[in-house]
Amino acid sequence: MGKRLFVSIDLDGLAEALAAVQDRFEGASGLNFVDPEGAHVTLKFLGDTDPDRLPELTDELTAAVEESGVAPFEARFGGLGAFPSEEYITVVWVGVREGGPAMTALHEAIEDRTVAMGFDPEDHEFTPHVTIARMDHAGGKEQVQTVLREADPTVGTLDVTEVRLTESVLTDGGPEYSTLESFEL
Repeated sequence: MGKRLFVSIDLDGLAEALAAVQDRFEGASGLNFVDPEGAHVTLKFLGDTDPDRLPELTDELTAAVEESGVAPFEARFGGLGAFPSEEYITVVWVGVREGGPAMTALHEAIEDRTVAMGFDPEDHEFTPHVTIARMDHAGGKEQVQTVLREADPTVGTLDVTEVRLTESVLTDGGPEYSTLESFEL
C-alpha cells in the first residue's frame, strides 16, 4: 500500500492563534474544524505514493527547492476566505498576507518536478492558504458567510526556513501527519 503524501510549509507555533480564529465559527452546523496543531500551507498534494519512489522524490524535491531560488522568508497569516466561493463553501481558510510570492515560487518549482515524475498536475490555480475547516453541508452557511464578511483576523508571523514532505494517515479522529523529510531553504 502506498503512502498518502503532500509537500507543505507547517505553521509551527501558530496553533493557538488558529484555534482562536476557529472559535469565531463556533456552532456553525456542517462545519468540521481541522486540528490547528497540524496546520500547514499545502504546496503540492501528491496523494497515494509507492514507498519505493521516496528516494527519487526526495532528490527531486531537493532540486525543486534549490531551483525555486527561495531563501528563508517571513510569512504573515491573516484574513479569511472560502473555496470554491462564499456562495458554495467546501473549505474555510486563513490567508497569506505576506510571503505568498515565495510560496508560489516554491509551488511552481515543486509542481514542475513532480509532474515530470508522473504525479498529477494541479487542476486549479495555486492560492497559498491554511485550511481551518471543511463544510459537509450548508446548515450553518449563513453564519459562516457572516464571519467571512465581518472578521479580518490576524493570525501571526512565521519564519519559513524549510519545506516538508509529509505523510497523512487518515484515522477516525482525523488525519495524523508525520514529517518524512525536510528541505532547507
